[in-house]
Amino acid sequence: GTRFAVSCREQRIGTIELIIPGKQNVLNALAAIAVADQLQVPFEKMAAALGEFTGAKRRFERKFDDHGIVVVDDYAHHPTEIRATINAAKTLGYKRVIAAFQPHRYTRTQALCAEFATAFRQADKLFLTEVYAASEQPIPGVSGQSICDAVVGTGQENVAYEADLEVLTGKLAAVAQPGDLLLIMGAGNIYKVAAGVAEMLQQRGRQAAPPARDLGKELQGQLSRHAVVRAGEPMSRHTTMRVGGPAELWVEPWDEADLARLLKFCRAQQVPILLIGRGTNLLVRDGGIRGVVAQLSSEHFTRVTVDGERIMAGGGARLKHIVNEAKTNELGGFEFLEGIPGSLGGALRMNAGAMGQQTFGVVDRVRYMSLTGETYEADAKTIPVSYRSCPLFASHVAVSAILRGRQVARAEIDARLREYSERRWATQPPQPSAGCVFKNPTLAPAGKLIDESGLKGTSIGGACVSPKHGNFIVNEGGATARDVLQLIGLVRERVRQERGIELETEVMIVGEER
Repeated sequence: GTRFAVSCREQRIGTIELIIPGKQNVLNALAAIAVADQLQVPFEKMAAALGEFTGAKRRFERKFDDHGIVVVDDYAHHPTEIRATINAAKTLGYKRVIAAFQPHRYTRTQALCAEFATAFRQADKLFLTEVYAASEQPIPGVSGQSICDAVVGTGQENVAYEADLEVLTGKLAAVAQPGDLLLIMGAGNIYKVAAGVAEMLQQRGRQAAPPARDLGKELQGQLSRHAVVRAGEPMSRHTTMRVGGPAELWVEPWDEADLARLLKFCRAQQVPILLIGRGTNLLVRDGGIRGVVAQLSSEHFTRVTVDGERIMAGGGARLKHIVNEAKTNELGGFEFLEGIPGSLGGALRMNAGAMGQQTFGVVDRVRYMSLTGETYEADAKTIPVSYRSCPLFASHVAVSAILRGRQVARAEIDARLREYSERRWATQPPQPSAGCVFKNPTLAPAGKLIDESGLKGTSIGGACVSPKHGNFIVNEGGATARDVLQLIGLVRERVRQERGIELETEVMIVGEER
């Protein structure tokens, strides 16, 4: 038997005598006591329950404990449960508690999003992944990204979203340091992540990751001589907001073979990778991005050709280039893309749109690559999309696409392009921005809600809510990503308080705090 004197809320209130098999379950019992205290369970009930305690699967279950790192798997999935579990973990003396959470069911995610926003406050670092559907159909606008945006909106730092569980496993293993408790929570299949992280850490031991310059040299040797590999590349050069820290490694693969080798290398070496377009809908935190940031900017990926009413374009092709080629060949239907300063791959990822139209409305077929380097093709109509989102490209790379237009007189195309350009410049600011920051809620456009809340012209540091369009945050010079994030949080909180509407960010937020 093992005897514990249990002190709850700083007062010694009783003694529980337990007979528990194994050291691990003793530790589990202590964790359960701490969680029960956070939930304010009466001492008598706690004692009665723990009297028959023999350990429980997926309740603060240790999957790894070595080299100063502990990995714990826990079934917590309700906000109150999550908050109590993290708070209990913080009492155990670890340098950092790194939490990872998988939301359970779309309906629950939608109903409890506001509560989830504050449930992770005690975590030193937080990773969120995609919703575990549990047979439910997706709800438009509801995803793991929704919770991530809600958490960021409260001002919490060191928050990241990763939809792919395999990639998440690698990221958690990569950030783990001696003194860390990795707390992996959820009622779905995220238990596989806990097991995977434990396996990776077991294999890795205490070996330090190779320096970035050595990794870059090794990666350069894997790619063709035309590929570009640079270390410490400032992301402010590659985003239209002109903010963001450096990419640990910046890579421009030359062709599809290069891209496949790059993806396979990153998977084998457990190096996180982010594919970006022209950086038009992207906000990079000031600490930059660990691992590899890749862009399809070579001649192979930016080529645009026309065949009848079809346009074949690479994933790195600028939308402006596609629009010009369509106009030259008197193909209509692409005019709405005029003025969107992005690439085709980015437009497919976000299902970008304007003037009441969206990218997938003109797409016939897509060629894409998995993060393990396999190539696929699919008809556009078979790919699920929603407003400003195509979930497929959260875990796959759009390599190229076939677009379809219709024969239209050149004069008609020119007239429509002039109309759209005039409308755009009349309503959108010229200063550096990431485009619309928030998705439009059902009840009213985000810009209108922000305007009615009196937020136009509000600024933090060098970031300002555009006086011209409330849904744009502009860089007036010298802004940091932190300035922008704090302003996003302020706007969301004001609209929530005054209108009871939760604004969901359209811009993708990536990277780490400084």
